[in-house]
Amino acid sequence: MPIDAAKALAAEPRSEPITWTAKDVQLYHLGIGAGTPATDPGELRYTLESRLHVLPSFATVAGAGAPGVIGGLSMPGVDVDLAKVLHGGQTLRLHRPIPVTGAATATSRIAAVYDKGKAAVLVLRTDVADEQGALWTNDARIFVRGEGGWGGERGPSARTREPAGPPDRVVERPVRPDQALLYRLSGDDNPLHADPEFAERAGFDRPILHGLCTYGMTLKAVVDTLLDGDVDRVRSYGARFAGVVYPGETLRIRMWREGAGRVRVAVGAAGRDDAPVLADTVVEHS
Repeated sequence: MPIDAAKALAAEPRSEPITWTAKDVQLYHLGIGAGTPATDPGELRYTLESRLHVLPSFATVAGAGAPGVIGGLSMPGVDVDLAKVLHGGQTLRLHRPIPVTGAATATSRIAAVYDKGKAAVLVLRTDVADEQGALWTNDARIFVRGEGGWGGERGPSARTREPAGPPDRVVERPVRPDQALLYRLSGDDNPLHADPEFAERAGFDRPILHGLCTYGMTLKAVVDTLLDGDVDRVRSYGARFAGVVYPGETLRIRMWREGAGRVRVAVGAAGRDDAPVLADTVVEHS
C-alpha cells in the first residue's frame, strides 16, 4: 500500500530552519490580491515596507512554504502520485503576531492518517518557533484519491452546521487571470496551478488556483471588513477546501458574526451560482 499509516505516524519529526524577509511578506500579500487600489492606506499596510503588517495566513508560505503539502508527501510511509493529491483544508493557530522578518525552526510530522474509503487523508502538522518561543501551528489536511480502504480510522468530520440567517457582510474579490502564477512564487510550485497538461491529467480542464491563495484572500477580506484591518487580532483560522477556483473568477465571501471573538465564513464562485469553494470556515479573534 502506498501509504503505511503506522510507519507515517511513528516517523521522527523533521526540523529545518526557515527565514523570511519583508519582501517575502510583500510578495505573498500581492499574490493574494493586496494592493488594489495601490495608494489606499489600508492596502499600503500590506505592500509598503514602512507600514508593513503580516497577515497571519503568511504562515502557510513562510520559508517558501516548508515543508508544505508536497513536502508532506516525502514523509516516511507515504509514496503517492502527486496527480491524485488535493489540499483538503488548513487550520492555523497563532501563538503571537508574526514579525515582518524572522528566523525560526519548523518542525513537522504526520499527526494523523484517516481512511475515508475511496481516499486517504493525511494531517501534516508543522510547529514553528523562534528564539522567543512558539509562533504558530499549521495543520494541512492532504486528500489522496484512491488510497483509502484499508480499514483504518475514518477520523472526525470537519463539517459544521451552516450559519443561520443572512450574513452580516458580503464582499466580492476578483481573482486575476495570472494570480496563480504570482502566488506560486511564494513557494507552492505544484504544476497543477500552472501546467495545462498536468491539470488535465489531474482531472481539470485548466490549471486551478491554489486553495491556500483563496484561503489568504478570504482572511484578508475578514480582517479588512470586520476586524478594522488589525491583523494582530486573529487567533486562529480554519477552512475546508470544498471546491476549485479558476483564475479570472470572482469570489463571493459571506461573513457571520457569532458572538464575541468568532466569525463564520462561506466562500463561493460568484459566476457559478456561488458554487462552494471554502466551507466550514471560522476565524477566531480578540
